[in-house]
Amino acid sequence: MSSADDVLTLSNETVGNSTFFAYLGQYIDLDYSIWLSRLLTPVLVTFLLPCAFVLLIYCTISFLYIYKLHSRFILQVYNEGDFDFWDVARTLVAVVWDAHGWIFHGYEVCGMENLPETGPALIIYYHGAIPIDMYYFTARIYLKRQRLIYTVGDRFLNKVPGWKLLARVMKISPGTVQSCASVLRDGNMLSIAPGGVYEAQFGDSNYELLWRQRVGFAKVAIESKAPIIPMFTENLREGFRSVGLAKRLFIRLYNAVRFPVRPIYGGFPVKFRTHLGTPIPYDPALSPEDLQEKVAYAIEELINKHQRIPGSIFHALLDRFISPKPKVG
Repeated sequence: MSSADDVLTLSNETVGNSTFFAYLGQYIDLDYSIWLSRLLTPVLVTFLLPCAFVLLIYCTISFLYIYKLHSRFILQVYNEGDFDFWDVARTLVAVVWDAHGWIFHGYEVCGMENLPETGPALIIYYHGAIPIDMYYFTARIYLKRQRLIYTVGDRFLNKVPGWKLLARVMKISPGTVQSCASVLRDGNMLSIAPGGVYEAQFGDSNYELLWRQRVGFAKVAIESKAPIIPMFTENLREGFRSVGLAKRLFIRLYNAVRFPVRPIYGGFPVKFRTHLGTPIPYDPALSPEDLQEKVAYAIEELINKHQRIPGSIFHALLDRFISPKPKVG
């Protein structure tokens, strides 16, 4: 064989090897992409599921805007003098949220007898990563008792597009001690989460109260002389959780901007069960600090009695089908 034939043969082998390795590389890339997509899909889903909650809020807001646009026709149908224009809208919104809670979380309320049929009550509750339990609870009480629970919300919510209409209809506002006391003196129920956004962002599955010496709610109770109803929702942190990484960094960032900065994941269909504790009556002998301590202890009792600590997403899912055994001691 001539040298020219050797060169041609070597060239063909080189081209063949190059084609083989190129094909092998494409195969490996494709296999790696499939593996990576399968690995990351559950992670992406856990971060996208909270978007369903946001979507439901915006569906609610959209409905309220449509309802408002058709106000003339609605008022023609309901032409009674004492008719509250937003009552029908609230009822429809409550039906949707109550159905969502029942279907997606098997939502229940225990201890509803502790809520007064009439008159004021200050509901103090533990704030989860997302306060979705308060949406469900407000809807359930509105349908069962025909009473709207006024809610204290953080000021940053007013910057959320579309929020102002929802807040006006559902009576959500930042509130001061004086305005909150006035709501209670008018005979309404009012809910406050003393931990606020800080507790939402930096609480975890150990369910510790992060109230940071806040006594504003206690001043409201003392000024209005309203009873306090402690409230806690079981498995709340298993439904939605904050990312556990870089906690110190996120705390510094939150203190700088006073806005939720820590990513949230979840949306798991775990069992939600809201527990209402025994009412704490007005006691003129208690200072705001003493009352804050007493309420915190009442909520911690609810947590210790009804919540698995640390929380478990797997067991919270099982709670949909198996009732947890009551704690002893």
